[in-house]
Amino acid sequence: MKSINPQYTSTEAIQQLKQAFQTAKPYNHLVMDNFLLPEVAERLFEHFPAIEVLNKHYKGLNENKSEGSNFNDFDVSLQQLRQEIMSPEVAQWVSQITSIEGVFVTDDKLGTGLHQGSDGSFLDIHIDFNIHNEKNVHRRLNMLIYFNKDWKAEYGGDLEMWDAQMTRCEKKVAPLFNRCVIFETNEISYHGYSKMSLPEGVTRKSFYTYFYTELRDGAAGYHDTVFKAKPEDSTAKKVGTKLKETLKNFTKAQLKKFGITW
Repeated sequence: MKSINPQYTSTEAIQQLKQAFQTAKPYNHLVMDNFLLPEVAERLFEHFPAIEVLNKHYKGLNENKSEGSNFNDFDVSLQQLRQEIMSPEVAQWVSQITSIEGVFVTDDKLGTGLHQGSDGSFLDIHIDFNIHNEKNVHRRLNMLIYFNKDWKAEYGGDLEMWDAQMTRCEKKVAPLFNRCVIFETNEISYHGYSKMSLPEGVTRKSFYTYFYTELRDGAAGYHDTVFKAKPEDSTAKKVGTKLKETLKNFTKAQLKKFGITW
């Protein structure tokens, strides 16, 4: 783990992180500043691709963001970070600090990639898909590493963590440069970020990693991302979100039974 700040990898640090993860609210999570070595973080920031380079651009009722997972299009520094994050050493460390045994990262777009959002970008509150639609493994943890220098509070874009009943936001985490957030993804880990107001040339950048385990007894059946409207949203937004998500998840679940995924 040559790129991760050693302050997070010692035996003592692992025990402290484990305790913090298990006691965090509203669901298990960690926030680690100065996560990567300074020179590594600087290099990744310098070579983070322009938003136009990313291969997916979402703009709909519940999200406005861009995503990229074609690492061959990215600088070698990002490819190297990806390989390190996918290594058995990092997986073992993640298992130690979260007490979730046997985690691993899939070698595809549902394992690692980049997120980026420009002015007006948002990601409504949601829980994530819970089972990989092709490999049939259980998604357990999200890791987000932010690359946003000189981020100002007035930009917005904080990671919002909501309670299980979707009645209120219980914690906000600013997407600051070289900050890493790891959180458990389950049926109550509602999260997202509100619409941002960004000056020209500024974007919200992050490197995502999704950790999986083999399927386990008692886990919820397959579902895709499930967006939820906020209490303050308009009636039209609430009704539209409910209808869209119900139809989407019913359709995808039925198709998956016949081996059809997308």
